[in-house]
Amino acid sequence: MEYNIEEERELHLGSRTLVSQDSGKELFPVVDENGAVLGSMTRAEAHCGTKRLHPVVHLHVFNSDGALYLQCRAPWKEVQPGKWDTATGGHVDYGETVGEALSREVYEEIGLRPDEYVPRLLGKYVYESDIERELVYVFVTTFDGEPSPSATETTGGRFWTKDELYATVGHNLLTPMFEKEMGRMNLLNLAN
Repeated sequence: MEYNIEEERELHLGSRTLVSQDSGKELFPVVDENGAVLGSMTRAEAHCGTKRLHPVVHLHVFNSDGALYLQCRAPWKEVQPGKWDTATGGHVDYGETVGEALSREVYEEIGLRPDEYVPRLLGKYVYESDIERELVYVFVTTFDGEPSPSATETTGGRFWTKDELYATVGHNLLTPMFEKEMGRMNLLNLAN
């Protein structure tokens, strides 16, 4: 069955959540490679080397000029602090759908409400690092406004041109996951 974000999206128009640290007690679903939920685990269990697969969402935001918006990760983040990364990326909470997680994370991290953008699913893949395994749902959208990055989850953000991104790859300024995803999803060829 093909995944359809429009069937899952709900408006999350309440107050914006400001996060200043991750809680090791948050619950994430444990999933198989198709996304079927097999159980649950805490954030701490997900990031301690157990390599139990859990889902995350990424949204790549382009403007009409083809520039790609990146956020700079907050210095307190447990994974890749201070590096430039996907406009929005976050975990799916236990009991939450992928669409709900996407709406929540986009609003928390860059301030876009669900009625301000239309996400398109590019695909999903399994990403593995030294400490975790994630089932990554990758979305793209076009947005010509100015995102409002969270002052606590990020240290800001900006749109990058293709040339800037090509010049930055391999210089330890971008997260390794973003660099791999940029190539895997052929992101820069999606830009106008």
